[in-house]
Amino acid sequence: MEGNNLSQRYSTRIIRRDTRPVMVGDIGIGGDNPVRVQSMINEDTMDIEGSTAAIRRLHEVGCEIVRLTVPTLASAKAVGEIKKLLASTYQPVPLVADVHHNGMKIALEVAKHVDKVRINPGLFVFEKPDPNRTEFTKDEIDVIKEKIIQKFKPIVNTLKEQNKALRIGVNHGSLSERMLFAYGDTPFGMVESAMEFIRICHSLDFHNIVISMKASRAPVMLAAYRMMADTMDKEGFNYPLHLGVTEAGDGDYGRIKSTVGIGTLLSEGIGDTIRVSLTEAPEKEIPVAYSILQAVGLRKTMVEYISCPSCGRTLFNLEEVVARVRDATQHLTGLDIAVMGCIVNGPGEMADADYGYVGKGVGTIALYRNRDEIKRVPEDEGVQALVDLIKEDGKWVDP
Repeated sequence: MEGNNLSQRYSTRIIRRDTRPVMVGDIGIGGDNPVRVQSMINEDTMDIEGSTAAIRRLHEVGCEIVRLTVPTLASAKAVGEIKKLLASTYQPVPLVADVHHNGMKIALEVAKHVDKVRINPGLFVFEKPDPNRTEFTKDEIDVIKEKIIQKFKPIVNTLKEQNKALRIGVNHGSLSERMLFAYGDTPFGMVESAMEFIRICHSLDFHNIVISMKASRAPVMLAAYRMMADTMDKEGFNYPLHLGVTEAGDGDYGRIKSTVGIGTLLSEGIGDTIRVSLTEAPEKEIPVAYSILQAVGLRKTMVEYISCPSCGRTLFNLEEVVARVRDATQHLTGLDIAVMGCIVNGPGEMADADYGYVGKGVGTIALYRNRDEIKRVPEDEGVQALVDLIKEDGKWVDP
């Protein structure tokens, strides 16, 4: 057994946690499905045309599931119009409704129009915190739990009847006062918050569930998801996990923070769908998400470029050449292309690449197919010669 565990730990292939598949529209999450990419529109849901256009923009750049916020009963009804407009002007897109704050009526209405409803356990039965409170009595806890069951049960039954999905989405920053008193502002409190709702769903024989444990700090998020996976596995629940570092920010740091959190868990086999949360246009989240998935080897949706950092042996302007190679080939998918500055490390470092572009001498480029050198050409003909080689192999498609 120990040998098997070690071989898994040091394997170059990720062994994903075994989860049950949950359908969101025609997109499967968990099971043998690929890790799915999600995002959320910024538009007011009451703006039917604007929301429809935003959903379409996301879907066209590769977003597989789109979430929209539903704060009122009127906005819940507007989602039905959005769904109709998508179907008549574009195509059906899997939709998720975000419901907060005592949203039973909203959830029941919007469940008619979407493929998944997301609720936040910390806000589901929202009670204004009491600054003078020093404890929760058992009777108070029992009353709150009963209130949760009474408000949650109709939603679960509606989703079950319609074969729709539910996301139990815990946020570190919005744990209920009751959970904070019991467990503190901790990953353990996040897990217990989710498990309370999971157990209710189980008691109602409802299993179309996805779980998220988001936090704005990667270490908290990592601990919460690991603990959540372990807790579910111990209790016999194999629900898929939706990964994300919430409120990650923008620019390089937002991308780095998301990559650290999401990429680390994916490399451990944890996670079935992801959302990169950036303070930018939602469409900018999708390339980051696919880059993370490709970097850990879970999905191949673009060309993988391998290039050295350059050194004194480099025989051409490496940064410029990489840019030209990328411009010529970035529309392709499923290929590994290496651009190496010299012959010293080039062939060895790019051994796994489909094609290689290597400086062979002053003004000369060697082109490789896998490990084999195919031809040498003048430097100014290198990029076109690479394109021609890809075409010869039948792997080229026009942009």
